Amino acid sequence: MTRLSVNINKVATLRNARGGNNPDVLQVARDVESFGAQGVTVHPRPDERHIRYQDVRDLRPIIQTEFNIEGNPIDSFTQLVLEVKPTQVTLVPDGHDQITSNHGWDTLEHKVFLTDICKVFRDAGIRTSIFVDADPRMVEGAKVCGADRVELYTEPYASGYQANREQAIAPFVAAAEEARRVGLGLNAGHDLSLENLSFYHQQIPWTDEVSIGHALICDALYMGLQNTISQYLKALQ
Repeated sequence: MTRLSVNINKVATLRNARGGNNPDVLQVARDVESFGAQGVTVHPRPDERHIRYQDVRDLRPIIQTEFNIEGNPIDSFTQLVLEVKPTQVTLVPDGHDQITSNHGWDTLEHKVFLTDICKVFRDAGIRTSIFVDADPRMVEGAKVCGADRVELYTEPYASGYQANREQAIAPFVAAAEEARRVGLGLNAGHDLSLENLSFYHQQIPWTDEVSIGHALICDALYMGLQNTISQYLKALQ
């Protein structure tokens, strides 16, 4: 079964645009769980332009499913994760001023750093996933670094889906097969949507988890949050 983890960053973006607490990020987290999502994802950035560090602390005691915190493991992020102790931490090589994630780790070039930080989180009992491009070498490198899972950066699949979905999915199948070969869990995320999710899942059904935020929240504006989550869950059946 592939789990759906809902990234609620965009809810925080809307809240922050006006100040106050509307929409309420904590209530949205409760709601996505009650509507059937099997996890909640947040990606706090140093400038706190969407999810704030305090949001992460406030979310921890109320989340009943899996809690996934993703981000670049700078010192402040690392300390936050060790304090909160989520189910999973996903390591993403974001620059401080990036609008959104746009590439995975080079697990060969950054082997020493990633090995050290994976050990820090695993010693704390936190499942550790490394965000990588769809390259079997990067997947194998993540295994060497001590990760429990990889998350495949799926924007290239999403952007190529309409033109040639078989061609777009091919490198992801190869990377996913490598993850299975070396014994890594497998996640996926970035620009997955109702348009492209079913085909992705049909081709790589052993995916453990997909993390979806932007497209899901956009769909919810038209279809409502509960109905939208239901549709995403159907796409994963």
